[in-house]
Amino acid sequence: MSPTVLRIATACLLDGAGRLLVVRKRGTSLFMLPGGKLEVGETPRQALSRELHEEIGLRIESSQLQLLGHFKSRAANEPDHWVEADVFMGRLAGEVKAQAEIEALAWLELNTQQQDHLAPLLHEQVLPALLRRLAAEG
Repeated sequence: MSPTVLRIATACLLDGAGRLLVVRKRGTSLFMLPGGKLEVGETPRQALSRELHEEIGLRIESSQLQLLGHFKSRAANEPDHWVEADVFMGRLAGEVKAQAEIEALAWLELNTQQQDHLAPLLHEQVLPALLRRLAAEG
């Protein structure tokens, strides 16, 4: 039987110091990017806008987010599931706070080697792609 694939949209949100915002859902141990599952009829940008508002109280114009890429990986918290993710990136201005199912927020230093607490999608695919994009932008 093939694994269930969850379609999600997430965001790499960087603060003024170049740190990446990561979140941890209640009852889980791995940090991941803010965002979530697409609802029926939603585009990835619409889903991301809704999820960012629900999870961290952030309202951001989709024009402020650039597409980083489309990635597929093992799901962090659902056994036998995969995620297929549209990942966006942008700069974060303003405060965010954990709400809804989010239990914790953290700021990840991009040059750190400590990554065993990160979801597979973020650790294995998104971080390397983000670092390549930031290096190319100079």
